[in-house]
Amino acid sequence: MQIAVNLPNDFVSFQSAADIEKDMRLSYSLWLFKNARVTLSKAAELAGMDIYEFMAACKQNDVPVIDISKEELLEELAGMNLP
Repeated sequence: MQIAVNLPNDFVSFQSAADIEKDMRLSYSLWLFKNARVTLSKAAELAGMDIYEFMAACKQNDVPVIDISKEELLEELAGMNLP
C-alpha cells in the first residue's frame, strides 16, 4: 500500500524524499509498537531495520521494549528458584 502525504515545501526542503520516508516509517513504527498494535519484529520490519537497530531506536525515543514492572520482574525471578 502506498500513502501520499502533502507537506509544505518549507518543512521538507532540507531533506530528501528518501530521508523523509525513512523518518516517517520509523516514527509510525515506534507509535505502532508503543501502542501495542504490532510486535517488535513487525515494527522493525516496517522501519526497515533489524530488531537490534529498532530496539536502539526505541531507547533513543524513550519507548520501552519490555513492558513489565519491577514488581512483576521480581516475582518472575523469585519463581525461578535460581541457585
